[in-house]
Amino acid sequence: MPYSIRPYHRFPVQCSVTYNAGPCQEHGTVWNLSLSGLRLFGDLPMRPGEMLSLTVTLPNEQRLEIPESVVRWARGEEFTAKLG
Repeated sequence: MPYSIRPYHRFPVQCSVTYNAGPCQEHGTVWNLSLSGLRLFGDLPMRPGEMLSLTVTLPNEQRLEIPESVVRWARGEEFTAKLG
């Protein structure tokens, strides 16, 4: 994969997340967040290309609903998802 500069700054966070991949609903922790994606560690290992929806609970308890995202890379239970 060619090297590219990220278009958006990543912000370190520690937020809980619920994600749905097909019929499975799992839980995890978001470790960083940007306008275009997030990095998380979850209960269910994912594979690049898989589609999922996410509900991120921010530190102020506000919820961020992400109806569709795609897994970009994965290593065990850690993966990144592209938003939008």
